[in-house]
Amino acid sequence: MSKVLIIGAGGVGRVVVYKCAQHPEVFSEILLASRTKSKCDIIAEAAKAATGHTHLTTAQIDAEDVPALVKLIESFKPNILVNVALPYQDLTIMEACLQTGTNYLDTANYEPKDVAKFEYSWQWAYHDRFKEAGLLAVLGCGFDPGVTNIFTARAARHFFDEMHTLDIVDANAGSHGKAFATNFNPEINIREITQRGRYYENGQWVETEPFEIGQAIHYPNIGPRQSYLLFHEELESLVKHFPTLRRARFWMTFGEEYLTHLRVIQNIGMAGIAPVKFKGMDIVPLEFLKAVLPNPGDLGTNYTGWTSIGCRISGVKDGQPQTYYIWNNCSHKAAFEETGTQGVSYTTGVPAMLGAMMVLTGKWTGKGVFNVEQFNPDPFLEKLGDYGLPWEEEVGGDLGM
Repeated sequence: MSKVLIIGAGGVGRVVVYKCAQHPEVFSEILLASRTKSKCDIIAEAAKAATGHTHLTTAQIDAEDVPALVKLIESFKPNILVNVALPYQDLTIMEACLQTGTNYLDTANYEPKDVAKFEYSWQWAYHDRFKEAGLLAVLGCGFDPGVTNIFTARAARHFFDEMHTLDIVDANAGSHGKAFATNFNPEINIREITQRGRYYENGQWVETEPFEIGQAIHYPNIGPRQSYLLFHEELESLVKHFPTLRRARFWMTFGEEYLTHLRVIQNIGMAGIAPVKFKGMDIVPLEFLKAVLPNPGDLGTNYTGWTSIGCRISGVKDGQPQTYYIWNNCSHKAAFEETGTQGVSYTTGVPAMLGAMMVLTGKWTGKGVFNVEQFNPDPFLEKLGDYGLPWEEEVGGDLGM
């Protein structure tokens, strides 16, 4: 019986609340907080009606205000804080956890507000402070990063003596019927995919232009989809924790219509993150664009199709070449019917709940700051399918990479 504080009331936050509320034997009290309390209230009332959980409350919080965070945490006294707010709020929330003696979990690594760059160095720097405080901070417990890291840990634990290549493949083969929309926070999404690509090969990072490298990749029960090489944060931690990897890449699907809209957005300056003057006021173009694009949390109503995310790995086992593919396919329709959100939010929110459960039930332990691949993957994957994200694996097949 534990208390959980969830910060962030977007689509992912909604899923985390629903999934925690389904398990009152672990999450006996739930507090949902964000900048806009009315959003929290809507989610809380819907989750109560769907699950019957009675100890679900809400609060207003500015996640960049450390004293306010400390006050909220001290008043509720959670056993763990689940951060599904914006990535540039990670450090203030971690600071508040340190000041209050609270365990921490997030789904995306920190990135500065004024630079479109994300890396783990800022959060890894907190390791000694969390360790000295006797606290656990779990980084990147969504799907990618998150489940993809845990998939890789399973491969290393059970199927390889050495892993040599890793390709994380991410397809959204769904249709929401909008001319242009992002599947999670538009500000973060567009910042992420318009930066230079990067992959790891032979001990060094190789940079590419955005969308410079693409290929058709076949996804189970979906078929071939054009996929592009991007940098994604889990690559940084995986090559650190699995040093036999000689190459690590991340691929994501994009349709031609999406890329056309994205090029226009960039060409007219709407992807910019530097303030511009408008009628005497400073506005950030990308923040304005976020305000006029469809809310990712509202896309689920008519969303059809599937996501497919997995890891394709090659290496050596018992002196012989080995290949391995592990993946999950998630239905947008099924996700919406359960939680009122589309599949991308669902695939991020379910692992966040399950990671918190792993900590609260003692399956994942430690003092300091850890990425999820540093824990035993088995108890997590034993439950993942039961909680909505069944996975499959294939040993010895053609990876097609």
